[in-house]
Amino acid sequence: MTTKIDKRHAPLPYSPMGRAKSSVKRGDETGTSVPTEFDDTVMWAAWLYYADQLTQSEIAKQLNVSRATIVNYLQEARERGIVSVVINPKAGGRTSVARALMSKYGLSGVFVIPNGTDESLSQRLGDAGARVLADQIEDGDVIGVAWGRTVLAVADQIVLTRPLSNLTVVQVSGSSTGEPEFSPELCTSLLSNRIQARCVNLLAPAVLSTRELKAALLAEPVLKKQMDLVHSCNRILFGVGDLGPRSTVRVSGIASQEEIDDYVARGAAAVIIGRFLDAHGAAVEGDHDDRMVGITLGDLRQVPSRICVAGGVSKLPAIVATLEAGYATHFVTDVATGEALLEL
Repeated sequence: MTTKIDKRHAPLPYSPMGRAKSSVKRGDETGTSVPTEFDDTVMWAAWLYYADQLTQSEIAKQLNVSRATIVNYLQEARERGIVSVVINPKAGGRTSVARALMSKYGLSGVFVIPNGTDESLSQRLGDAGARVLADQIEDGDVIGVAWGRTVLAVADQIVLTRPLSNLTVVQVSGSSTGEPEFSPELCTSLLSNRIQARCVNLLAPAVLSTRELKAALLAEPVLKKQMDLVHSCNRILFGVGDLGPRSTVRVSGIASQEEIDDYVARGAAAVIIGRFLDAHGAAVEGDHDDRMVGITLGDLRQVPSRICVAGGVSKLPAIVATLEAGYATHFVTDVATGEALLEL
């Protein structure tokens, strides 16, 4: 979106009596002399806001008026043609895709990034996801974090634009012995460090050898407290995995290749936070799930804000399964994936 300011004297609107009218004159309401290069206070306020990028409060202080008066000045600047707003067609296209995705899948918010190379997709989605999460975070939040390349990219790039306090970041799935570059414990630790939050890592393996051992371990007081914290998350960040030969889940160490192949044979098309879904988002259960330590799909649905960051045409079936089943409230993706989702 581009804002243009016409510093020439724009025609003033006319009253029914035929006399030009304006809400202000040169400095008569502000008590401050208007610089020579500006016709009046309205034009000056518009320049300070759109060109110098001062806040409305800063302009109000400089002009010695209320913030409400500045709002009126900016509105008048648009009405008089001093300011015109032009939306870039590419940005408008992304906005249209986002709004259509919100309508189709019942999402609360969608952020769509421009297309780019597949090699940079995770990083670019991570940057967008970081902005979405940062805009949402409030004092006292408990933020659940999953794992994967895109989730790690979010954690690595997030920057808070305002000071916040009493934040907690909690690992929502157990630790694995697979790929260390995007492990659950690393994603959680990195995000908590970036936003200066309390970090709670889940002190248990992602998958145990027997159901009985899992039950005994979760009965321990320390792990009971940690799982209670997982269940108290009011926001959660997660990605979507496919089950192809190069997929993240196959190098994560949470399941053997034989176990994953068995899930695929029984209809699995996607995996989120270590849980397998069929093509419509229903859980594909098995012995592996019964031995997993971490948030369940039912628990996930209870989190008020669920930010899903995923893109790439290869993940399309997995993303469809995730969105159709309502696991996400907010979705971050790229234009190509968004358009493909709308064509289905």
